[in-house]
Amino acid sequence: MKVAVVTGGSRGIGRASAVRLARDGFAVVINYASRSDEADKAVAEVREAGGTGIAVAGDVGDEQAMAAVFDRAESEFGGVDVLVNAAGVMSLSPIADLDLDVLDRIYRTNIRGTFVVDQLAARRLRPGGAIINFSTSVVGTRIPTYGAYVASKSAVEGLSLILARELRGRDVTVNAVAPGPTATDLFLDGKSEEQVNTLAQAVPLERLGQPDDIAGVVAFLASKDGHWVNGQVLRANGGLV
Repeated sequence: MKVAVVTGGSRGIGRASAVRLARDGFAVVINYASRSDEADKAVAEVREAGGTGIAVAGDVGDEQAMAAVFDRAESEFGGVDVLVNAAGVMSLSPIADLDLDVLDRIYRTNIRGTFVVDQLAARRLRPGGAIINFSTSVVGTRIPTYGAYVASKSAVEGLSLILARELRGRDVTVNAVAPGPTATDLFLDGKSEEQVNTLAQAVPLERLGQPDDIAGVVAFLASKDGHWVNGQVLRANGGLV
């Protein structure tokens, strides 16, 4: 049985990815930071999809906590084949006005967290595995107020492309998925209906993405069919430029 660790797996894109991978035959370890109620719901959805799943708490920026997540995956299921690094935080503000404590929080989760979990995956994933990180299409669209978030996700892209090359000979792929506007709590929080509609209409397909749209891309990269894709950033955004 293939095994996936999904950080940020209790809600949004992480949860949709966990359920999709379960449907595709993976045992899923759902990592979450604090919302145990949401993590339990995610595990229930995994089981409803016919899969096997457990939830394990841990801050992605804490290397000991995340080592414990991998340890649990290995003790329960025998190893880890896929990492989906969906944990992330976002706070919007003009660069001139951003509280630097907020910046530190964004960087801890989005940069340090990605680095910590990628490091563990680089050491532990079995041959044939995949590391799937998350960027954002705003790296390309450069929308004002996204400065801190885009800076953190630009770092994720750079890390992903270098790690893909460092894992030469290991038969483990590393890619980053860069969603466009997607209907998750992370995206919708703090936006007016008018702002949301404007962003939806900016997409040539004239709608927001759904978590399942992104989960399909994750499932492809985690599959045998996607294993020839390596060291890439996939802009899963409905054609947003």
